[in-house]
Amino acid sequence: MNVQHKVSKKLLNPGSGFLNGYTHTLNPYAGCSFACSYCYVRRMPVALFRKDSWGTWVDVKTGAKEQLVKELRRAKTKGPVTLFMSSSTDPYQPVEYKEQVTRGLLEAMVEVPPDFVLVQTRSPLVTRDTDLFLRLGERVRVSMTVETDLDHIRRLFTPSAPPIQARLKALSELKTAGVRTQAAIAPVLPSSEDFPRLLKKAVDRVCIDDYFMGDGSKGRRTEQLGISQHYSINELDGWYDPQAYLLVKDRLLQWFDEEQIKISQEGFLP
Repeated sequence: MNVQHKVSKKLLNPGSGFLNGYTHTLNPYAGCSFACSYCYVRRMPVALFRKDSWGTWVDVKTGAKEQLVKELRRAKTKGPVTLFMSSSTDPYQPVEYKEQVTRGLLEAMVEVPPDFVLVQTRSPLVTRDTDLFLRLGERVRVSMTVETDLDHIRRLFTPSAPPIQARLKALSELKTAGVRTQAAIAPVLPSSEDFPRLLKKAVDRVCIDDYFMGDGSKGRRTEQLGISQHYSINELDGWYDPQAYLLVKDRLLQWFDEEQIKISQEGFLP
């Protein structure tokens, strides 16, 4: 992994497109070592204009805590501030164990609270910051990506990402501690009929999203990545379909109330 430390002149960027419900997006790092095969960021400039392959490099944003305090104070003079962390990286990827940039940003938010922040991750490391989430209270929700309950499917699509069971355990710990959470089935990957039961043990809210609703291009970015080949080779073609999420929703309705299930953008809004 090529890790570089860089000073970022600006941390808060305007929310747009799929995230236009937020005033700003916030990324502690550039690049992501989880290197998920279907990640839409692979088709964005931050990845396309880099000579190194996606998943092999991470830029650490130094001085981020102090910078965010300044930017939050300025932003709050203009109105409500809602943050999505993160839109093009995972704030709790392995480098965070050492660098603690994300923890520093949360400490800045405790000092200068935004109106709301959604923390999007797939890493159990998120439980480390339970103390800061509790201090932020109703201002924060942790959204944990849990695309499937089948770890062999996880290994097929995201071999460098944390195991599914570890994510479910982390969600359960956060919920028990009193942190607002949700499981994000995003994107929808092949799963079993038992998936909703496992989720119900960990969360009271689920968001379903797929390539066709959530990659920012109605599935075109995902198609350019050749993800459909994973489905064809492994005889999973029925899951690579704009209607596949409805099967997951129907299964969830056996364990969750309708209002506990959010679809695509709705589930990520402040």
